[in-house]
Amino acid sequence: MRICLFGAGGKVGSTLAPALEAAGHDVVDGRARGPAACDVAVDFTRPDAVLANASACLEAGVPVVVGTSGFDADALDRAAREADVPCFYAPNFAIGAVLMMRFAEEAARLLPQAEIVELHAETKLDAPSGTAKATAARMGADVPIHSVRLPGLVAHQAVILGGPGETLTIRHDTTSRDAFVPGVLRAVEAVRTLPPGLTIGLEALL
Repeated sequence: MRICLFGAGGKVGSTLAPALEAAGHDVVDGRARGPAACDVAVDFTRPDAVLANASACLEAGVPVVVGTSGFDADALDRAAREADVPCFYAPNFAIGAVLMMRFAEEAARLLPQAEIVELHAETKLDAPSGTAKATAARMGADVPIHSVRLPGLVAHQAVILGGPGETLTIRHDTTSRDAFVPGVLRAVEAVRTLPPGLTIGLEALL
C-alpha cells in the first residue's frame, strides 16, 4: 500500500517509516506530499494538528490511522461519518499495553480501589495520557491518574490496586518505540475494512 505518514520526522514516525517500508509499503511524507493517491494515512504528530491532517485525508477519501492522543475524537468521528470514510485511533499501539488495560479492567472488579501512574518523555504534550484515560474508563470508576514527564522516559504505566492487606501492581513499560510497529501494521492493514467513522482501541482489531 501507499501510506501517507504525518510526523515522519518525529520520534515515532522515524521508527515507523522504515518499518512500514520493510513490510512492503510505500511511504510518503504527509507534510511534504499530502494524502493524494495514497491508500491509507498514519498520524503521529501533535494534538492540535490531527484534525487538520485528517480533514485533508477525508477530503481525498483516504482512511486515517491516528496514534496521536489528546485530540478531539468526537470531532474526527463526526467528520469521518460525514465523509463516509473509516478512521482508527488507538491510545496505545503496543500489544502489551492492550493486555495491561484488559488485566486492569478484570482486577478492578475485585479490587475497586486503584490509582494510575503514567510516565512519559517530557516532549509528550498531553497529560494524562490517552492510555491512562482509556484504562480508567475501562476500570469503570473515577480512578485518580498521576502524570510524570521527564527526560529519559519513553512510555510507562502502572495500575496500582489495593485491598485489605495487599496491593496489586499491573505495569507496562515501553522501552523502545519499536513496540508500536506491530499494532500500527495491523491497523494499517485493517482500517479500510472498518465502518465509516472512528473506531477506537487496538483491542477491536485483535
